[in-house]
Amino acid sequence: MSKPSYDWLNKLPKVELHLHLEGSLEPELMFFLAQRNGIELPYKSVEEIRSAYQFNNLQDFLDIYYQGAEVLQKEQDFYDLTWAYLQKCHSQNVIHVEPFFDPQTHTCRGISFETVINGISHALEDGEKKLGISYQLIMCFLRHLSESDAIETLRSAEKFIDKIHGVGLDSSEKGNPPEKFTRVFAKAIELGFKSVAHAGEEGPAEYIWGAIKELKASRIDHGVRALDDPELVTYLIDEKIPLTVCPLSNTKLCVFRDMSEHTILQMLDLGLKVCVNSDDPAYFGGYMTENFNELAKHLSLSKDQAKMLVINSINASFTDEVRKAELYNSLNSFINS
Repeated sequence: MSKPSYDWLNKLPKVELHLHLEGSLEPELMFFLAQRNGIELPYKSVEEIRSAYQFNNLQDFLDIYYQGAEVLQKEQDFYDLTWAYLQKCHSQNVIHVEPFFDPQTHTCRGISFETVINGISHALEDGEKKLGISYQLIMCFLRHLSESDAIETLRSAEKFIDKIHGVGLDSSEKGNPPEKFTRVFAKAIELGFKSVAHAGEEGPAEYIWGAIKELKASRIDHGVRALDDPELVTYLIDEKIPLTVCPLSNTKLCVFRDMSEHTILQMLDLGLKVCVNSDDPAYFGGYMTENFNELAKHLSLSKDQAKMLVINSINASFTDEVRKAELYNSLNSFINS
């Protein structure tokens, strides 16, 4: 197959497994919600907010990210945030999503867990009905906070167990190893939640081992540092453990200096179950199509490789076998058209 065009990549049926809803807050929506909720921002215009979406490392990004979340106050705000993301997905033919949300970012501000989960889940339900986008929702614990705080968050989530399908671990990786959260993940798994965890982005390959062994993660978010450990690479291949890689995010946060240096296709060729995701697209310069297109521009992504990346994401998804079969059929129909 030849090198794909942007249009071909946009029409390619896609699945996203690594997306932070709070990270899809576009400057326009932030400005609108601030005005609607009477919140004074340190920016006088959408353009000033967009200029502020500049940073040099993960911590600088997180500082802006948490500041932006301040505009999310009411159930409607969380609905609007999620719905805006789903509309973008629809425009890029993303047909299944498994987004993350960070309840601690909001409950620490006095926003109730119920407000957050109801706004998000109602939008996801509407997205499935109106846009045909299926979903599984993942609640993340903030790793820079304590495990006791995560346990309290898990307790809050128990009454909404029908709306949440998995738990994850995000925020500042350095100095916050997976082992810090062993007990809360064990409890979450006992309750029936699936387990995923950010590891091996800014943190070492050792954190990937920790996420697998201590947190029983069935998927690793990022995981690009796996190549530092040949034994780990072999294990990931043998066990078919997926890695939800985020190319634009990795270059924006200087995990790689340039997209031409990104290792995702090398990992794919080795047999690692990597897939493409957008992470925090409002801040990192692109959603799913843009991430695929960057690989085509800088790494000569082929149509065969693009197809394999989507297959990996379908296989790695938490949806049921019936829906997976539908996703495979959508992909194959497009490829064969």
